[in-house]
Amino acid sequence: MSAFAVLALTATLLTAAPAGPGASPACPERVLTLRAEAAAADPAVVRVSVTNRGDRTCTVARTPTVTFAALDGSAQPVPEGATGRHRLGPGGTAYATVRTVAGPDDPEARRADALAVAADPSQWGLAFTAAELGAGDAIRVWEPVTSWWQSSPAAADRALGLG
Repeated sequence: MSAFAVLALTATLLTAAPAGPGASPACPERVLTLRAEAAAADPAVVRVSVTNRGDRTCTVARTPTVTFAALDGSAQPVPEGATGRHRLGPGGTAYATVRTVAGPDDPEARRADALAVAADPSQWGLAFTAAELGAGDAIRVWEPVTSWWQSSPAAADRALGLG
């Protein structure tokens, strides 16, 4: 099985986490706002966020689902681990950091003209072009990784060993 097939399977399994007693329901996509932008200092780093615009606490998958236009698979969660959910209170925002390629000169890097982010693999999410992200005309991609949702952008960066 290819690495991307394993990543796609991992993303699919995120929706299988059982809801325990008193668990918050999944956030409907219509109450979520997704944002993404490339880091100014490193276009191989994309910062994403999800905000719950609803009036009730709800949950999203533990990690965002990040896919790249015309490429198979999704960004692998770091750290790897059990599936789960992340709670978002009303007006709450969670942050994740995505590293699209380990080295900008990696000869195996592919180019994508957009990436899509979803707060849950069961949702459509939102696509962002390379230009909208501030990454120029293409996003370089090879073995992408994403942090779990975190309480701040700095915590998301630290989860990937950045900053």
